[in-house]
Amino acid sequence: MTYDVKKYIRTDLEGFAGYSACKAPELVKTSNRIIKLDANENLYGAAPAVRQAMSAFDQYHIYPDATQFEIRRLLAEYTGVNMEQIICGAGSDQLIDLLLRLFINPGDEVINCPPTFAMYKFYTDLNRGTVVNVPRDADYNVNISGIKNALTPKTKLIFIAVPNNPTGTAISKEDIIQILDLGVPTVVDEAYYEFTGQTMISNMAKYPNLMILRTFSKWAGLAGLRVGYGLFPPVIADYLSRIKDPYSVNIAADTAVRQTMLQREYMLETVKKIVHERKRLYTELSKFSWLKPYPSAANFILCKLIKGKAKDIQQALESEGILVRCFDAPMMENCLRFSVGKPEDTDALLKALGEMGE
Repeated sequence: MTYDVKKYIRTDLEGFAGYSACKAPELVKTSNRIIKLDANENLYGAAPAVRQAMSAFDQYHIYPDATQFEIRRLLAEYTGVNMEQIICGAGSDQLIDLLLRLFINPGDEVINCPPTFAMYKFYTDLNRGTVVNVPRDADYNVNISGIKNALTPKTKLIFIAVPNNPTGTAISKEDIIQILDLGVPTVVDEAYYEFTGQTMISNMAKYPNLMILRTFSKWAGLAGLRVGYGLFPPVIADYLSRIKDPYSVNIAADTAVRQTMLQREYMLETVKKIVHERKRLYTELSKFSWLKPYPSAANFILCKLIKGKAKDIQQALESEGILVRCFDAPMMENCLRFSVGKPEDTDALLKALGEMGE
């Protein structure tokens, strides 16, 4: 007997493309040192206390705290938000998924501002929502009037990345408040908060439709452990605590986050180094006649190629052991994104680009 398992699969997933992640360094064929500038990680790595705690840890056979109590207590101290309003997850990606599960019925609309973080669309599609795109302008600024015009009775969520990924574009608090004043549940994704210092936390009491996401992947050097958290109105936090996986933060990640928060001043010093290096990288990239770098408030810089093909440059850099991200989506045709690493990483990148532009 022949079994057709596919007939049992959701038909709406027939054309679901999935997410194109960065290439694993071990798959790169090169004799050179790998310089990973493709995923916006903190190349200084985790805090020394994290490494020490992980090497001494021996409780991997025990389930982690399902409530993430100690992490949330430390985060309450860090953010000034009551710990009852803090929800932790396996990266902010999981929290995006949970929010869509909470708010979206099939056909409900989610306003997205492309080009932006791909997971907003990914999870909206996966949860049978309808993505309503309000494209950014030529400089990648959010179209506020476009968002207002896109609202319908089916609009359930608005996603705004602050600053935006993959463009690095900032958005003012005043513009975010204009969006919040629309009354629709709005997710302000502050994944790069530590690099900007800009947050909407002080507005949470006034706006019960405001939800804030953050992560330990970018500033804290914990991308491989997948830990994120969100700050929510009490009623939303209550619902999310009910529907989320109880052990979503594994015990290794739990340990690492605790140590990071206890040694956060050390990690924030590495953030300052990255911000300083971002300024240098932007200045040097601006000197290449064939590149157009965009101002960035994050830990990466997006560049459009004025001549040449971005894919060719990406592949040439990869052969030298330098991994960067290439984009060719609408409004991001022929673009490269460079994560900001250490000074020696910048030197290697600039040297390679200089040789390619000769």
